[in-house]
Amino acid sequence: MKSGNMRREVVYELLVVCLAVNLLVGDAIWLNLPATGTKCVSEEIQNNVVVLADYVVVSDDHTHIPTISVKVTSPYGNNLHHKENVTHGQFAFTTQESGNYLACFWVDGNNAKGGEVSVNIDWKTGIAAKDWDSVARKEKIEGVELELRKLEGAVEAIHENLLYLKSKEAEMRIVSEKTNGRVAWFSIMSLGVCIVVSALQVWHLKRFFQKKKLI
Repeated sequence: MKSGNMRREVVYELLVVCLAVNLLVGDAIWLNLPATGTKCVSEEIQNNVVVLADYVVVSDDHTHIPTISVKVTSPYGNNLHHKENVTHGQFAFTTQESGNYLACFWVDGNNAKGGEVSVNIDWKTGIAAKDWDSVARKEKIEGVELELRKLEGAVEAIHENLLYLKSKEAEMRIVSEKTNGRVAWFSIMSLGVCIVVSALQVWHLKRFFQKKKLI
């Protein structure tokens, strides 16, 4: 029994470490933008989280690099970053709202070839966006101690994400229970209406047959 508990603890610790490594690495995204139209990436982020992203147009033709436009909006539609006619750039902000943050990219009109444009996006949130070099210089730590600080920060971020997911799950459960309650009341009302209509039909038919002296 103790062996089974130890295995579970080891598996849990490995899972936490893997999640921590993923948080520290961040996400690199490739987008192929069409000549016309817009492509967007989004991520659900909780409140008070640092977001840092770099984007760059990748082109085989170094003599002419097409330009793009970028717009980043919050869940409530607030404009966080907007650039036009650029080949590269960066946006950074701290989230003030919880929800889906949207980054949209499209090709400007001066694309001579008119084909797809490749864009590389290095999107980092939370602990992955932290400047660990500055932390190491400020606190005079390095090597294993620095890596342990990174893992500690990643574990804290995982804990906060789990609490956020727990709160979202609680909200969804409340909505689901309200919806189930409304559906149940609607079903009862529908059944009641059917019973009343059936009773009225029986009463009407009975009166009709009595008038015709059939019963």
